Amino acid sequence: MKTRSFLSGIIIALFLLFHFSVQAQSVISPEVGVDEHLDSIIPRNLTFMNEQNKPVTLGQILNKPTILTLVYFDCPGLCSPLLDGVSEVVEKMGMELGRDYQIVTVSFNYKDTPEKAIRKKNTFLKKHSKDHSKDWYYLTGDSANIYALVKAVGFKFKQQGVDYIHPGVITIVSPKGKITRYLYGVRFLPFDVKMAIIEAGKEQSRPTINRLLQFCFSYDPEGRRYTLAVTKISATIIIFLALVLFITLLIRSKKKATNTN
Repeated sequence: MKTRSFLSGIIIALFLLFHFSVQAQSVISPEVGVDEHLDSIIPRNLTFMNEQNKPVTLGQILNKPTILTLVYFDCPGLCSPLLDGVSEVVEKMGMELGRDYQIVTVSFNYKDTPEKAIRKKNTFLKKHSKDHSKDWYYLTGDSANIYALVKAVGFKFKQQGVDYIHPGVITIVSPKGKITRYLYGVRFLPFDVKMAIIEAGKEQSRPTINRLLQFCFSYDPEGRRYTLAVTKISATIIIFLALVLFITLLIRSKKKATNTN
């Protein structure tokens, strides 16, 4: 009886810990993250300013498979590593930027300007072996057009002081503006991106199968690295241990009943 009471107490305690861990996570998750909108069409009439401070609509730009990145130009942590990751994959995946696909980077901070956009663009263009100035767009816009775009993509961010909490993700868009794939993180496998672009060219969407990084890790802007998300990991461990203890309790109860008979 003492053993059973002790195990029951542990199970209850673990369940409560798990419950509060989940509650702690839910404070952030509804506000920041990605609600995938596969097969949805991005509005082609949305208007942004390009690096030359000229208005362009997404309909004018989205005419081939597109890697869409949502960032803001004064980001202290996640955005630059993400754009670095995109730059690296451009050089490695054996496809020609401008012919096979294009990249569109849009700032979700309505305060960003075309002047900031061109400075940011030039920083990353220097890392390429070829001139891709006409194939990688950097756009800024007003709050209404930005809101419509992030809503269509399912990209959720939250302002914190002068900065923003936001996910690290690239969205693959077809020539017709259909969302066909989401790829998470700041480093991307060339094969994954290449296949996503080929599929987008055929208007084929694919569900995300690798969201482990987003689940297990969170980005540390100061350290510029991914660190273990302790709450999420502990919640997983807690529920696993609770199941193990529950099964152990059942087995012991059955053995005791057998021995009694």
